[in-house]
Amino acid sequence: MGLLAAGAAVAVVMGHDGRRAAQVAMLVLPLLLWLRWPVASTGWRRVRAVAVFALLAAFLLDGAVRAYLVKLYQATPDSSLVLSAAANTTAREIREYLSSQLSTMALAIGVAIVALALTGVAIAAATRDQAPLSRPGRIAVIALLVVCSIGYLSKPWRRHHPLTFWPTWAEQVKDLRLAWSDQQGQRDQLMRNARAASPTIAAAGPATVVLVLTDSVNRDNMSLYGYARQTTPQLAALSGEEAGRLLTLRHAWSVEAATLASLSGLFSFGERDADDPAGRAQHLLALARTAGYKIWWMSNHDDVAVDQQHARLADEVEMINRQPGRSTASLDGELLDCLEEALVDPTPRKLIVVHLLGAHPHYRLRRPPGDHPFDDAPDAVDARMIRDGHPVWLRESRQDYDAALRYHDDVVAQTLRLTRRHVPDAGQGAWMFLSDHGQEVGHDIVHAGHSPGTAAGYRIPALLWRNAPGFDASLASRPFRADWAGWTLAELMHLRWTGMAADRNVLDPTYAWRPPTLPARVSRFDR
Repeated sequence: MGLLAAGAAVAVVMGHDGRRAAQVAMLVLPLLLWLRWPVASTGWRRVRAVAVFALLAAFLLDGAVRAYLVKLYQATPDSSLVLSAAANTTAREIREYLSSQLSTMALAIGVAIVALALTGVAIAAATRDQAPLSRPGRIAVIALLVVCSIGYLSKPWRRHHPLTFWPTWAEQVKDLRLAWSDQQGQRDQLMRNARAASPTIAAAGPATVVLVLTDSVNRDNMSLYGYARQTTPQLAALSGEEAGRLLTLRHAWSVEAATLASLSGLFSFGERDADDPAGRAQHLLALARTAGYKIWWMSNHDDVAVDQQHARLADEVEMINRQPGRSTASLDGELLDCLEEALVDPTPRKLIVVHLLGAHPHYRLRRPPGDHPFDDAPDAVDARMIRDGHPVWLRESRQDYDAALRYHDDVVAQTLRLTRRHVPDAGQGAWMFLSDHGQEVGHDIVHAGHSPGTAAGYRIPALLWRNAPGFDASLASRPFRADWAGWTLAELMHLRWTGMAADRNVLDPTYAWRPPTLPARVSRFDR
């Protein structure tokens, strides 16, 4: 029994880490407990032995496959990298891949065979030499089974069971193949729409434009916007250095509380989801490419939908995150080298999209381990949350969130400094930063996370920079909508095309603000 437990533990740790390993272990433990339960009938013992062997073999092979993918590709099976590779692979390519990787896989296959053989021997021995359980032993086994039932009742835990995960994975691959055919057709249509609009660049000479998109950042938690904690000292310093050239829009709002819908609105000028029977919808990246910009998309997200709807319209795509979901620990700072490589590229006209994870839950994973700038002593933020009656867990979530923003501040500031440094001589340089949506961390309700029902879910930061000319300071007080951001970015790129709507460009003299209709109650959009 000890050998089986050790083997199962190794399989779980090979394929999972941290809290998820503990969750999967809860799914494995009932198999060992079942094997320990006394069964009188020899026939039923054999049936049980076969069932336990098959299930443990599934966990062993699952762990081996996951460990292989992590070792070679730093990716999980359900990452967009692996899903895309599987969806885009033919039977012939699979044979060629296995042939090329045979030497690498031989040892792993050998170890797996030995592990399966030892598992079979250990199960046979446990079945043959089974000792009767005492009454306390039976109670202990039953108690452990009750505890383990939590894992099987919890869908987030249960989905990691090999018998659930791999059939679902196969369906994801199948769905992705189908979606690709549709998405490629949509991208082709968007490129045709862009060509029909005849986009041009109104300024001569080279141009470098960087769009930094982040996730789940609420401007109410940024000291640049007046927050009591020093969460954005680097951006504040740049605001002083670049007075007149760096514009902080004080009243910026998203109209969506989720990433995919927000990005769809941003790149389609708020209109892509509208009824479009004539097929005239425009996408900012398609217009920019048609006009003559080379486009880079670099991302710390692992999201197939974002990749297919937006990133694949770019000329160059770099996805550094190989683990989907909230548990990824990939840090945004890893994108800075990618950004600099694009900035030094000799292409005269460049649009570089940098998609950060920002402060997306889980907050503790959005900054380096051990980085706790606000945990040392209570401060004014703590005092206010205590006065408002917020529980300890919510105050700790706020500290984690603010710590994530402190790290995020450094990354965002470095993207601007890099952009500023690499603007070509006698060329145009511009930079834009905004979040897809906000985040509720005890602002309006006792909740930490996405919040479509409160204003905190929509309050976002928005900053603009350009090397020349500067910005009129009065523009900072204009309310701003993220789904209109495409018009403003087009202005920074000097893009012109048939069908432009200048009154949605926050920099234009004809700008006409129209409040969005949100699910949350917002009394005023100018604060």
